Amino acid sequence: MILTPLLVVFLIIVFALTFLFVNTIDKRKWITIPLSLILTPFLYFYAFYPLINIFSSYHHEKYFDSEVWLDSPSFRYEMYDNLQVTDTLVGKSKTTITELLGTYEWLAWDDAKNGYDVDRWNYGIGILPGAFNSKSEALEITFENDTVSKVNNFQLDLKIDDKK
Repeated sequence: MILTPLLVVFLIIVFALTFLFVNTIDKRKWITIPLSLILTPFLYFYAFYPLINIFSSYHHEKYFDSEVWLDSPSFRYEMYDNLQVTDTLVGKSKTTITELLGTYEWLAWDDAKNGYDVDRWNYGIGILPGAFNSKSEALEITFENDTVSKVNNFQLDLKIDDKK
């Protein structure tokens, strides 16, 4: 475990709240202080920390790896930030993108053509971890002259099929 300033601040907050709670049970300081010191790590790691992880949308980030992208589509969201920051795909040809990411999962719809746009490829990134995520992330790659000009992400609403 790495001690960070945020961890120390949170531990102090949990200790203060534990001390105040134990102080309502018994006013003797020689009992409340040791009891608070003993209970603080348990309350922090088994109550406070899990709640922070449930309600925050933090997720692990990894460097882009073509094999992982192709083999584990549910973990693509971990590599997307690296793709966007490093511009790994910008300037690559369609054949190179097919080798790196596989065949596109769907094409974008173009209202002007009233059909699919073969220069806008889409890939599903996945659902970000968290308690209240109701959207799935997707990656759109735009080509100009058969080379990648732009990489965007967008969100799709999750739909559950109702059979009534």
